[in-house]
Amino acid sequence: MQSPAPSIDSALVERLLRAQFPEWADLPVREVDPQGWDNRTFRLGDELAVRLPSAEAYVPAVEKEQSVLPYLAQRLSVAVPEPVGLGEPGEGYPFPWSVRRWLEGTVAVRAVGLDPVRLAGDVGAFLRQLRGIASTGGPVAGAHSFHRGAHPSHYAPEVTAALDALGSGVDRAACERVWDTACSTRWDAAPVWFHGDVAPGNLLVDTAGAGRLSAVIDFGTCGVGDPACDLVFAWTFLDGSARDAFRDAVGLDADTWARARGWALWKSLIMLAGSAGPGARDGHEAVLRAVLADPVA
Repeated sequence: MQSPAPSIDSALVERLLRAQFPEWADLPVREVDPQGWDNRTFRLGDELAVRLPSAEAYVPAVEKEQSVLPYLAQRLSVAVPEPVGLGEPGEGYPFPWSVRRWLEGTVAVRAVGLDPVRLAGDVGAFLRQLRGIASTGGPVAGAHSFHRGAHPSHYAPEVTAALDALGSGVDRAACERVWDTACSTRWDAAPVWFHGDVAPGNLLVDTAGAGRLSAVIDFGTCGVGDPACDLVFAWTFLDGSARDAFRDAVGLDADTWARARGWALWKSLIMLAGSAGPGARDGHEAVLRAVLADPVA
């Protein structure tokens, strides 16, 4: 049984800093908005950030990121988080935690006047560059990545259960065609780096400049394996010409796109069959419609 985290707030962060990093204890602590699901993030002064897993399932990401982020940062043109401290359990908080350099930028989901075609090209180029980094010794896709980077068929039981639960609320035959096609393909090349959670909340853009991608954050589900999981962004945030620009920039074959479509289908189905609230439900329904309407070329 997994241990839940205690209440994670600014007061906890201040106590942890006083106990383990007194050199930073006098810096102001401010909660970041928007917050992620897997971790809670707090800005520390002007140049640092504190990141704490919200539950035990997300703990493996802490030391993984401490190891892989410096390696990736030296090889990427876009900024990624730079770890500067690794905290230990304490002050009633049971998990390891980290301190990183603060990255300036606006999350893409909140950027006003964002050019989606430009962003799509930037993200596609980032993923192509990430894929090209030597992956020997990298963390092989598995439980630490919630099986992102593995074959989507890992989640076949969840897809079937979700379709059973949703019944006539979805076009089961269309969903099964997408899923069967996804599962009939496979990444036969050498494992490559994947991010694992390419979402608009993890993409920072420079809104003071040209609105270009300035940083990519949250590598908690990263690893080496099949890059198909990173293409879900095509349906969760892009459409039309932006989706086409992303396809062109990322440079992957039709079979990989078919598996990506399967990943997007899985996530939208399990969320719709689960506890997604009304607002979130609308979003997952839109993703499902996009997935079913967009055959892989």
